[in-house]
Amino acid sequence: MIKFNKKLIDSIKKSITGGAIGIIPTDTIYGIVCLAMNKKSVERVYKLRKRNPKKPVIILISSIKDLKLFNVKVDKEKKMLELLWPNKISIVLNCPEKKFEYLHRGKKTLAFRMPKDKELLSLLKATGPLIAPSANIEGKKPAQNIKKAQEYFGSNVDFYIDGGNLNSEPSTIISIISGGIKVIRKGLVRI
Repeated sequence: MIKFNKKLIDSIKKSITGGAIGIIPTDTIYGIVCLAMNKKSVERVYKLRKRNPKKPVIILISSIKDLKLFNVKVDKEKKMLELLWPNKISIVLNCPEKKFEYLHRGKKTLAFRMPKDKELLSLLKATGPLIAPSANIEGKKPAQNIKKAQEYFGSNVDFYIDGGNLNSEPSTIISIISGGIKVIRKGLVRI
């Protein structure tokens, strides 16, 4: 895993807050990232990945407090979130806000993940929430290294951060329904 030191974090923050998109190692696999609050950058990621426009993406956050940025209320779910995070678990939560339709794609839910990796959390604290779908063209195998990511995206991505080979599974995706857990996608964490 790459060391997200202060110099690198400052550089990524400057690029990302300026509207850039990049490829970085996440706590699971390489992700193609941009600011979740930048609609134009989010649409650019969808276009580059040839992603189904009706399919939402995972958003990386640095704390449960970040959910307030999306007007996501987690009164009932808060204890469960505190038990499950930080971890390689993405959790689908209600987000009916129309202004976030560019993120929830009409589903009125968003998947969030709070990584356990302290350096990645430091990056997220500096940049704010990032969308982080896997670094691949939809339907293709996720890039396990920067070389493969560059084959997919070339110069269409603004920056690449090399974290070596990442031969990992994606995150487990769950939803919390009536206090219970429903597994949507099996991944790294078995539930």
